[in-house]
Amino acid sequence: MKPILATRGAVVASHSLAAQAGLDILRDGGNAIEATIAVAATLAVVYPHMTGIGGDGFWLMHAPGQPMRSIDACGAAGAGVTRELYGSLTSIPWRGPLAANTVAGTLSGWGAAYEFSRREWGGRLPFARLLESAIHYAREGFPVTHSQEENTRNKLAELQAQPGFADAFLADGKVPAYGQRHRFPALAATLEQLARAGADDFYRGELAQQVGADLAAVGSPITVADLARHQAEIKAPLEVKLSCGKVYNMAPPTQGLASLLILGIYDRIRQAGWNPDNVEGIHALVEATKQAFIVRDKYVTDPAAMQIDPSGLLGDSTVAALAAAVPFDKASPWPAPNSDGDTTWMGVVDAEGRAVSMIQSIYFEFGSGVVLPQTGIWWQNRGCSFGLRPNQLRSLAPGRKPFHTLNPAMARLDDGRLLVYGTMGGEGQPQTQAAIFSRYVWGGHNVRSAVAAPRWLLGRTWAEQSTSLKLESRYAPEIIDKLRALGHPVEVAGDFDERMGHAGALVLHPDGWIEGGEDPRSDGCVAAW
Repeated sequence: MKPILATRGAVVASHSLAAQAGLDILRDGGNAIEATIAVAATLAVVYPHMTGIGGDGFWLMHAPGQPMRSIDACGAAGAGVTRELYGSLTSIPWRGPLAANTVAGTLSGWGAAYEFSRREWGGRLPFARLLESAIHYAREGFPVTHSQEENTRNKLAELQAQPGFADAFLADGKVPAYGQRHRFPALAATLEQLARAGADDFYRGELAQQVGADLAAVGSPITVADLARHQAEIKAPLEVKLSCGKVYNMAPPTQGLASLLILGIYDRIRQAGWNPDNVEGIHALVEATKQAFIVRDKYVTDPAAMQIDPSGLLGDSTVAALAAAVPFDKASPWPAPNSDGDTTWMGVVDAEGRAVSMIQSIYFEFGSGVVLPQTGIWWQNRGCSFGLRPNQLRSLAPGRKPFHTLNPAMARLDDGRLLVYGTMGGEGQPQTQAAIFSRYVWGGHNVRSAVAAPRWLLGRTWAEQSTSLKLESRYAPEIIDKLRALGHPVEVAGDFDERMGHAGALVLHPDGWIEGGEDPRSDGCVAAW
């Protein structure tokens, strides 16, 4: 597979209509941040089972000669969201109004990025221009993908009774079929209000009052006051120095730490000839993943509640100790961490060499399943990652941020290349990032084949609970047999299995040309000029 080439800008996203919406912004003179907002807004309409404006988002932003910046647009649990709210329940329900228990932060990220763009990157396009494609598809309709049809059908039993779900996501009481035109008229009106008033209107304006009334009507514990307290945060990302350059990812409450640790461990132990296409490379990366996830699940939570600086966990001594714990001759025991979720990732590079890696999510497919009646917003269930037992790492508490699987990635290689990459896929996100990075940087792949090549995934996916080591069936039988002989509980998945995530990557070369690769497991593309 040959990469897509460009010189003036490129966009990669998990839906082709969204990628093209971002390219339109670049053609109109917009920068990478402005294009990303257009992509994100369009995905929130045309890929509704994966994302929406009722979720959370995280950003990495690069400009030549400037420090890497990130945006944490994660919403916290509401002030009234206490353990007592859940009575005798032992865990937070995955669906329904009580699952809609955290503020939706996505729009605050759009707003913070838009203001940063205008202040730091000379952004000039009106916010309303960035929402035009999303508004059009919400009002006039868009063709349903196989992914939307299949996910609606598979989850219908647990979702159809949730407030507003059937009206928004079914057509005359039936699952919309592939290619059928689907519309979200109430969401279109909400997006038009945002186009007029700006993203902050969702938190402190007229729209906030409408959303607050909607939340109360469906029985969610989130209030207008909770919305008004929320702010996105612009800050430095986490980073790790590898033998080939620096890799960047999100700080807690995301699992970006784990993504960086996998690469740090693998870089220390890798040997010539190892890559995710052979047994030695797969085994080493799987074992590095286990070590990284153990650290993640020991420390990562709301940064305000952490007792340790996460950047300290990326130091040489910590990475060396984790690398020393990797067995080369057998699979180590697996503690089966508990994370899940679905997401959309997008990447943009513009003509000035500025780049964005951004991810937004509603957690499970369709989030809580609750759709607000007047504003047409489907709300996330990210707060299900809280536990109801007190005094635990991720115990529920009012105002606390939930743990996130989301983590956009970027790397500055020592030879001057900039790699922008990421994926959806819950537990699989750090693993797929490691596979793409190691294939492209050390494994002889181009950026497109690095994304499309067969994948492995340890543990739970965004779609199911199995904790086995999954390998796509395109791996050779002898690789599967040898991994089983090492003690890995291998499960063979289908070719281009959607459970392996929807990834993408862009590479900006020092002299300005761009390469891109999309994921054939998704409905996306690289849109470039």
